[in-house]
Amino acid sequence: MPSCSFNNKELIVFHYNLTRKLGDPKYNNQKMRSSSVFFIILCSFIILENLLVLVAICRYKKFHSAMFYFIGNLALSDLFAGVAYIFNIVFSGSWTMKLTPLQWFFREGTMFVALAASVLSLLAIAIERHAAIVKVKLYSGDKNSRMCLLIGSCWIASVLLGVLPIMGWNCLCLKNDCSTVLPLFAKDYILFCITLLSIILLSIVILYVRIYLIVRSSHCETAAPQTLALLKTVTIVLGVFIICWAPTFIILLLDFAYEERDLKILHKAEYFLALATLNSAMNPIIYTLRSRDMRRAFLRVLCCTMEKRIEDCFPGLRHPSNLDRSYHKHVGAESPTMPENTTFV
Repeated sequence: MPSCSFNNKELIVFHYNLTRKLGDPKYNNQKMRSSSVFFIILCSFIILENLLVLVAICRYKKFHSAMFYFIGNLALSDLFAGVAYIFNIVFSGSWTMKLTPLQWFFREGTMFVALAASVLSLLAIAIERHAAIVKVKLYSGDKNSRMCLLIGSCWIASVLLGVLPIMGWNCLCLKNDCSTVLPLFAKDYILFCITLLSIILLSIVILYVRIYLIVRSSHCETAAPQTLALLKTVTIVLGVFIICWAPTFIILLLDFAYEERDLKILHKAEYFLALATLNSAMNPIIYTLRSRDMRRAFLRVLCCTMEKRIEDCFPGLRHPSNLDRSYHKHVGAESPTMPENTTFV
């Protein structure tokens, strides 16, 4: 076995040979596959739509509130996921055998950081919504510092998760108990990630169930429509999350459970990871496009160079102040059961 050094390129070949992956033509073909081109286009779309969310939130003061800052953090994490996956695609295939172990860990670690940040951002949104519903003054006093602490915690935890293999939780010096999907990762590290993400998912479900029960028990006149909106949003969020992430969880669990490294499905894991990345494209749609005012803000950002034409077609968008007035007309007065009266739940 080659010496265990982060700069020893022979370790990549050694571990990929153990997993019987070297027979795959993609590790010898210098040309980029059509599927890779498709995924790069998809990731470019992810980057653009999340950038649009960030620009809209930064540009309009109406969106300068805790809820929308958390939406912006989700958009930032999803944007990073798109960038990380493009980076992963470009340096995969034949490039894999040219990487040092340190470079390989960086390539795979960025994906873990990005995807974990997206999931933790969803958790932060759930925490913020729950705090708003139960009227907990989460941001009283030093509002900005507390909000930044929660957002910063998401990224710190995500980075720590991604760098654990570089810090020593890896399979460089081992032949057994190594992942087939990610040959330099230890199987117990894979299991740890699955367990952690599952706990986060369960926490999100619990928070949203509690929010639903609180809203349902309210006797406010607006409780019924708000409950329906809440239930619809939660169903969409959890449904898309499960659809996108369940295949990845299953493939990683199979990787942990099976000793046989020639299980064919384990050699197609990149497609399951791509489906998980698709969640980053869906999050902005779920959390922002359900808001009429965010859609109007997007339209103004996209068409800023054609403002006169937009004014002719959409007179209501002629002045930024109209955007604010339409917002208050749309959401109405603040409700005692749904603070900020937002559909982001």
